[in-house]
Amino acid sequence: MAIRKVREVEVRSLGELIDQVTPSEPDAITGRRRDTSVYHGAPDADRHLLTSLDRLGGVNPPHTKVGLEEHILRNFARYSRPFVHQATNEWELMVAAQHHGVPTRLLDWTYSPLVAAHFATRGTLARDRAIWQLDWMKVHRHFGFPELALLIHDLAEFVGRRGEFTPWRLIDEGDGEKPFACMLEPPTLDTRISAQAAVFTLCSDTSGPFDEFLARHGLLDALCRFVIPKDASSFVRDQLDIVGMDERRLFPDLDGVAAQLRRYYS
Repeated sequence: MAIRKVREVEVRSLGELIDQVTPSEPDAITGRRRDTSVYHGAPDADRHLLTSLDRLGGVNPPHTKVGLEEHILRNFARYSRPFVHQATNEWELMVAAQHHGVPTRLLDWTYSPLVAAHFATRGTLARDRAIWQLDWMKVHRHFGFPELALLIHDLAEFVGRRGEFTPWRLIDEGDGEKPFACMLEPPTLDTRISAQAAVFTLCSDTSGPFDEFLARHGLLDALCRFVIPKDASSFVRDQLDIVGMDERRLFPDLDGVAAQLRRYYS
């Protein structure tokens, strides 16, 4: 039996990327050509879809420290209290942790392919870059979720097992219960989440990459990988600057201003 692979498309400009993600026909209800996928930018096209928890401890191999997930989250809950006043439950705490760079099982996506292109073209490594596209509605249909991105308060209703459903319970159960993956729309804890059109996937399994999880459940066709060859990455990066897709817009604070100036004039 042939091994199935993620569909791969080479793009060498923002125009090619936009052409690829624009529906060929308008939506039957709205009459608009608006893509409903989400996107993830990766500076290395050769890697799998790894969460920050997967990458903890390195990526050769990954997943070496996923057993520390509960300890990491508990310590974030303990020490972040003076700073995370807006987190009203433990799922929001996990979102806040991911948003501030703490390793979690959440995988970050965006509704904008241009935002994903920004994150894919960061840095100066001479590698092919990747923009992953996910048909999250297909994933939701497979696992019995509505074709709506779940809000935090939806998790207990649609994902929750019997009784209260918390991150601690998910960590404890692992993938022993019914496996699932869903798309989670975070609350706008700060302006970065809004500026980046940020969303996350939440998966019950932390033993492997997200693309391998989807493959095991017959969902590899929900993914597409747009590859920006290394010799085209600087051209795409320049185009992103032309359309104003940079750190100053995506990180609307003083750190974003400094990062944009540092990169632009380097």
